[in-house]
Amino acid sequence: MTRDTKVAVIGLGYVGLPLAIAFVEAGLDVQGIDVSAERVQTLAARHSPIDDITDERLGAALDGSLRVATQDDAHLADADAVFVCVPTPINATKDPDLGPVLAAAAYIRDHIRAGQLIVLQSTTFPGTTVGPFREVVEASGLRAGVDFDLAYAPERVNPGDPASAARAVPRLVGGMTPAATTRAAAVLHHVNDVVVEVSSPDAAELAKILENVFRNINIAFVNQLALLCERMGLDVWEVIDAAATKPFGFMRFTPGPGVGGHCIPVDPYYLSWRAREFDFIDRFIELAGDINLAMPRHVVDLVAEALNDRSRALKGAKVGIIGVAFKPDVQDPRNSPAAGVLAGLAERGGDVRYHDPLVPTFRDADDVDRHSVELPALLAWADVIVVVTAHRVIDWTAVYGTADLVVDTVNSSSGRDVRARQVLRLGAGWSAARA
Repeated sequence: MTRDTKVAVIGLGYVGLPLAIAFVEAGLDVQGIDVSAERVQTLAARHSPIDDITDERLGAALDGSLRVATQDDAHLADADAVFVCVPTPINATKDPDLGPVLAAAAYIRDHIRAGQLIVLQSTTFPGTTVGPFREVVEASGLRAGVDFDLAYAPERVNPGDPASAARAVPRLVGGMTPAATTRAAAVLHHVNDVVVEVSSPDAAELAKILENVFRNINIAFVNQLALLCERMGLDVWEVIDAAATKPFGFMRFTPGPGVGGHCIPVDPYYLSWRAREFDFIDRFIELAGDINLAMPRHVVDLVAEALNDRSRALKGAKVGIIGVAFKPDVQDPRNSPAAGVLAGLAERGGDVRYHDPLVPTFRDADDVDRHSVELPALLAWADVIVVVTAHRVIDWTAVYGTADLVVDTVNSSSGRDVRARQVLRLGAGWSAARA
């Protein structure tokens, strides 16, 4: 088999850009293709829009064999292997939205040539690669498994953790034919030391969904436990710390204001939607997703409770939010629970502002665009501070030394010198006076 040395990566976001650069660093010739002209211009100007790739690393790749282009300017037919790394969101009714995946398939359909390897990486339900994705590409007149090879190889990127895209992280791949599996694995071996071959694209798709739904279910469980601890007068963080001392048979998960990012809030609904096509109703998975989606509303209730302790109503109160990225130390706001928290507080009459040094602008769940304010100004203005995302760069000494009232949803107050009834913690209740 001819060695595949020319690679195209469609979608230059949190998954595609690290993959493209990894292939460059492995010595391959790489086209990075994105539908957004603005994204391509930013990359061409040597500015990385994601946390995990520095400007210096991007610049080195551009000085090497990386070329970035819009779909109109790319030359897809020049590639031996094409990797598709586009979003897979859900719509308003929580059904899979394959729009970006099928748009990428249509682009490939219009530019494919015989002999290419096509690899879908986007997280999706079992049956996507050999079903709708394949059908769109085959409208070119070429047949998968005959005229071109088709495979699925899920990404395992954890935004904010560059090691998650490193060579040491094993990769999964399942091809439509054994030859496609072998070929895709050979290409991936350029950037991954271990490539695990599975029997089919469907098996690889379900394995990826399992990884993320596993996390969602366990987060939902500890979120429910946090609500129970609030009623029982227990500290869920203490309980989790105690359980985590067991060196086997326990895995630590923590509660919070909800789940965010590109996978965890979405994948349960991809799986449950697909299950219904087999007359299988997976209430367990759907319930876990719904529990996590409901947590922003609980945060709003905690804010109202905290203000009530000061004989204040939420309506008309000045509420300062700290952190709107979906997780600490990243600039990624996708599906952040902060969107629901901000919108919910505003709907109940709160005057809401936020501070996040990594996310200068943010759109809440009601599509209201907001802008970050400086931390000192927020602390001086707010009646209550709500900690949603605990970035390390935030001055937490100033937060807890200045704010009279704090709702802490992520245990950022742990170990700090706080006053009695200054902090209402999710899953733990009010702070007590230090002895």
